[in-house]
Amino acid sequence: MPSFIIYGATGYTGRMASEQAIRIGLDFAIAGRTEQKLKKLASQLQVPYHIFDVNQSTVIDQTLKNAYVLLNCAGPYRHTARPLMEACIRTGTHYLDISAEITSYQQAQELDETAKEAGIMLLPGCGGSVAMLDCLASHALDRVRNPKRIDIALHVAGSMSRGSAMSATGTVAETLHLLDGNLVEYDISNTAEFDFDDGNGPVAAFPVTLPDLLTISRSSNVDNIRTFAHASGGSFPTGDLEMLPDGPTAVERDAAPYHAAVMVTSEDGHVTRAVLHTVNGYTFTSLASVEAAKRVLDNQTKPGFQTPALIFGKDFLRAIPRTEIKITIPEDEKL
Repeated sequence: MPSFIIYGATGYTGRMASEQAIRIGLDFAIAGRTEQKLKKLASQLQVPYHIFDVNQSTVIDQTLKNAYVLLNCAGPYRHTARPLMEACIRTGTHYLDISAEITSYQQAQELDETAKEAGIMLLPGCGGSVAMLDCLASHALDRVRNPKRIDIALHVAGSMSRGSAMSATGTVAETLHLLDGNLVEYDISNTAEFDFDDGNGPVAAFPVTLPDLLTISRSSNVDNIRTFAHASGGSFPTGDLEMLPDGPTAVERDAAPYHAAVMVTSEDGHVTRAVLHTVNGYTFTSLASVEAAKRVLDNQTKPGFQTPALIFGKDFLRAIPRTEIKITIPEDEKL
C-alpha cells in the first residue's frame, strides 16, 4: 500500500489536494468516513482507499502502520486533529493538516514532547494562512535586528467553502492576541490599517484569532503578535451554512487571489513591512499541502511540533505559482 494517505479526501479541499497529488505523480491512498464517496473518488483517481472514523483507533492504527505521511483534510479539526495526531505518534507516521483552528495547534503543542520521543513530526497548517503568513513573517524578520512586535493580516477574497464556514463557526469565541507570550483577549474594535499593495491603498482590517499567533511565535521567538483579516467578495457567509455550495469554482478562485501584509516593529520603533501576493487560498492550500507531503516523503522532517517556515524555510512560498513577496525597508536603513 502507498506510504502517503490523504484523510478527508472527498471534501472540497481534500479532493483538490488528491487531484494535485495525481498531477505530480505521487503514490498515495485516500481515506475518510463515507464508503460510497470514497469508492467513487478512488475509482476516478485510480487509487486505493481506506474507511475509518477518527474514533476507531484500532482501525486507524491498522491503516497507518505502514504509512509514512498522513495529510488530514477533514475538519472541523478540533474533532479530528488530536485523535489522528495521537494515532500518528503510535504508528510512526508524520502528521500534516490544513487546519485554520487555533485549538488544534494548541493540541499539537501539548503533544510536542511525546512526538519528539516517538521521532514523529506534527505539522499542522502546511497550507492556508499558516504557510502563507509564517513564511511571509520570516522574510520580513530577516531585515529586523531586534523584533518586538508582529502585526500581520490576511486579505481573504472570494467565497468560502461550506466546510470552512462550518469549521469557523466552532472556533474560539473571543478574539485573542499574543502578549508577552500569552494568549489574551483583544478588543475586536481595535482595527488596524494595512496596505496590501493591490492598488487600493491602506484598508481597515479587523482582529481575528488565527493559529498564526502560535506558529509565527514558534518560528520567530517573538512574543507579541496580532493577527487581522480584511475580507472582500462575500468571504464570510451568513444564513444556513448547510445550503452553501462545496466551494468556489476554479474560475471563481482564479478571479480571487489572496494577499497578506506584515508589519514588524523593532525594539527601537522601526517598522519593516512586507506583502505577499498569491493565488486563491483554496488553490494555495491544495498546492502547498501536497508540496509539503512530497518534501516529507523525501525525508525533510524534524520530530515534534513544527511550522512550515521552520521545517521548509521561508522560501517554501516560492514553490507555489503566481506567488510574489515584496519587502519595504525603513527609510533610515536605505542607502
